[in-house]
Amino acid sequence: MSTFAIGDIHGGLKALTQVLNKLELKDGDKVIFMGDYVDGWSESAQVVQLLIELSQKIDCIFIKGNHDVWCQNWLKDANDVNPSWFLHGGKETMESYDGFSAEEKKQHLVFFENLPLYHLDEENRLFLHAGFTSLHGVEKEKHQEYFYLDRSLWEMVLALDKNLPKDSMFYPKRLQNYKEIYIGHTPTTNYNESLPINIANVWNVDTGAAFKGKVTGLNIETKEFVQSDNLPGLYPDEIGRNK
Repeated sequence: MSTFAIGDIHGGLKALTQVLNKLELKDGDKVIFMGDYVDGWSESAQVVQLLIELSQKIDCIFIKGNHDVWCQNWLKDANDVNPSWFLHGGKETMESYDGFSAEEKKQHLVFFENLPLYHLDEENRLFLHAGFTSLHGVEKEKHQEYFYLDRSLWEMVLALDKNLPKDSMFYPKRLQNYKEIYIGHTPTTNYNESLPINIANVWNVDTGAAFKGKVTGLNIETKEFVQSDNLPGLYPDEIGRNK
């Protein structure tokens, strides 16, 4: 039995399908999706539909991302169109729902409404879309929206002195709360890296699917990973729209 973390998908159904095929999931495996299932490429509604169907066959945990929050709000109220969301993939997501029935949209809304903001497993490994700010961990976080918006956790580890011992009084207390932390939200391609990035006990598995990168599936025990093709190659007719 293996546990996999799959990074941000952003409407890239073709990329998600490639990753799932490469993982060759077996009975007993678990897949933890790191959020941002929608917005960007043209198949957001189709991604959500596949995830719903996949959860009926295999153990899945779906974390909520910031783009998922915006899509949820729109599915709940079609007049609730966040202007920033519309410009950053929302338009493509709305178009992807053409042909979906009212009942199917309702099912997707329920999917989004039930997404947890984080997952903490029995080995004290934390999975969340973005980050948290409380020195005492996620259970003490006062601002729930930080779980899908915060970048300070990732920025902190980027600036961390790699030679600083974990028992140092200067070692970040946020990192000491958990065995490992898995995040998405900030593409590793922002740092000219197409692979997952590991710093200290934090693993970033968002490898830029929203833009010119890939979707990644990481085995959290072995740290082996598989990746899709670059998204622009899978959706060549869409490269110039908002990328």
